[in-house]
Amino acid sequence: MAVKRKYDTILLGITLTLVLVGFFVLASASLGLAAQTNKNSYAVLIKQVGLGMGLGFIFFLLTSRIHYKRWEKIALPFFLFSFFLTLLVFIPHIGIEAGGAKRWINLGFSFQPSELLKFSFVIYLASWLSKKKKEIPEFKTGLLPFLVIVGFVGATLVFQPDLGTLGVISITATAMFFLAGGRYTQVGLFLLIGLLALGIFVAMPGNDYAKNRIIVFFNNTDDIQGIGYQLNQAKIAIGSGGLFGKGFGEGLSKFNYLPQPIGDSIFAVVAEEFGFVGTTFLILLFLAFLWRAFQIALRAPDRFGRLLASGIAILIIGQSFINMYTTVGLVPFTGLPLIFISQGGSALALALAEVGILLNISRNSK
Repeated sequence: MAVKRKYDTILLGITLTLVLVGFFVLASASLGLAAQTNKNSYAVLIKQVGLGMGLGFIFFLLTSRIHYKRWEKIALPFFLFSFFLTLLVFIPHIGIEAGGAKRWINLGFSFQPSELLKFSFVIYLASWLSKKKKEIPEFKTGLLPFLVIVGFVGATLVFQPDLGTLGVISITATAMFFLAGGRYTQVGLFLLIGLLALGIFVAMPGNDYAKNRIIVFFNNTDDIQGIGYQLNQAKIAIGSGGLFGKGFGEGLSKFNYLPQPIGDSIFAVVAEEFGFVGTTFLILLFLAFLWRAFQIALRAPDRFGRLLASGIAILIIGQSFINMYTTVGLVPFTGLPLIFISQGGSALALALAEVGILLNISRNSK
């Protein structure tokens, strides 16, 4: 039987530490953006604090107080609403195109609806899987409808294209399906279908954006002044950091060398300024977050709570490690932000909302 407990203060402390680290890292990295674009670096911080942290902590306070079971009741309409918002990226004058992709919408302010889609998808999938129970191991009642649900989301993300978000959603969905009772063979078949679909998409004419990133991944010395520039500059920044780094604010790569120093390359800024010790500390923080979130999942009072907590943990940590892996060349560049660290008010605000749900599950745990 669930009883009222205190919120998990360890997870809360880890989250606040990550947010604080992210603020200082972004403050340093934004100096490089100011040098590259002649923009005021304070504008980046004001937006991050105002939209990301400010709105995020409001979301956090709300979700930490709303009983997590209420999310199960609105899972489907919430998912459909976020899916509708994601479709708006294809509407002229509403969708915003940047860097060859349509991932943002203009609602008086720029917003990346795929961040909300990830959040709602995890809630809906946790609800759907929790009701299936013994039906999951069967193909017709388990894997087939699961493929339809993921494919429904994947088709929208492919045509933006937003393969990074699709990858995070696929990893999270696969893990949740397995935790809900999916078989190894089903997981293997799903991954095989996903890889084949991705290969076909990349090979199609007009997909140079995705194709170039695959080329760089397999040969990162190819065209180092062109499509391979970002990866090679990131590696230079990481290597120059050494053991202890150059010191806070002392990194040089963010000035006119490293593309996207406040975005998907921010891990390279961390490595250059804080070295191997600093990056190890950051990685351990994320691993501690994952460990604590899984502890909450194990103590959750019901199947929905366990799957929801697990899904949120995998979503946040999966995206974070994909970002770090791209910076060192272990996976192709995806454009995904490093959660709690990179610029991205939408990502930070919704990540804090997800942490609020985790804390509410912990309060109602066994």
